[in-house]
Amino acid sequence: MLDLWRLQVLKEFAQRGTIAGTAKALGYTPSAVSQQLSALEREAGTQLLDRTARSAELTDSGRLLAVHAEQILAMVEAAESVLAAQSGVAQGLVTVTAFPTAALALAPLLAQSLRRHEGLQLVLRQSIGAASVREVASAEVDIAVIDDWSGRRPDSRAGKLRHVHLLRDPLVLALPSGHPLAEPGQPVELPRLLEEPWIAAPRGEPSRAGTDRLFAAVGGPPATAWEFQGQGTILNLVARGIGIAAVPALALAADTTSDLTFRLLPQAPTRDAYAVVRATSLRRPAIEATLRALREAAAEVQQTLDESLTGAESK
Repeated sequence: MLDLWRLQVLKEFAQRGTIAGTAKALGYTPSAVSQQLSALEREAGTQLLDRTARSAELTDSGRLLAVHAEQILAMVEAAESVLAAQSGVAQGLVTVTAFPTAALALAPLLAQSLRRHEGLQLVLRQSIGAASVREVASAEVDIAVIDDWSGRRPDSRAGKLRHVHLLRDPLVLALPSGHPLAEPGQPVELPRLLEEPWIAAPRGEPSRAGTDRLFAAVGGPPATAWEFQGQGTILNLVARGIGIAAVPALALAADTTSDLTFRLLPQAPTRDAYAVVRATSLRRPAIEATLRALREAAAEVQQTLDESLTGAESK
């Protein structure tokens, strides 16, 4: 009989392509991974890997079994979710990854909501980009909170993953408190602001896509644009009067100073935040509870952001 854990190791190897990459993903030594794959070959009665002194790759049999391994493991998870649903008790470990500003904004509300489930243990990590979606697909994490600037809503009913919409997060203008536009009622005319020094996320960062769209719409980029990684760093520099910036509204959660003012931007690019989860785990009570808590937390954060920004504009 084929061992389920060894099938998981094979599935990881098929995705990572190397023994070292598989070992790193699973938290094992390369030697341990190699031993597990050798044991799986004995169970399968056929060679699964072509090995050389420096590399290894799947044989035809190995690729075939890797496909079946993914299906088998998905069916096992679905069966476990159904059985867990019979108890109706949200318990066990739930691992969530989120992009940094979402993690900062959602974590307090999420922890407060899930605290009433005594048997549930939450692990929340920060993650950026498509890697978090791959981690959900490979069952390394249970839920990923991702941002998307495309404006195209994913089909939440298709495929192995489900996308649950959480909130919309527009770009806002971050200014030092002494800036002339910090006073409510002053019109925000972005083309004129392009003459000022700007601070932006580096190219390749998800939020940079929104900033570039903003500049393109008004004939940018600005004459001076310095690049710094991390919304907290950018806000700190703006507060010190180094420049101005367009940041996602969720960055307001990272503002711990009174030296910043945020203004709405006309026709600002907006990103959507989604929770991504495997379809096979949806019936697990702990996953249901965590998704519900995420949606409630996101709704509260959305309301707070909307009220803060519209209130600041009307003062």
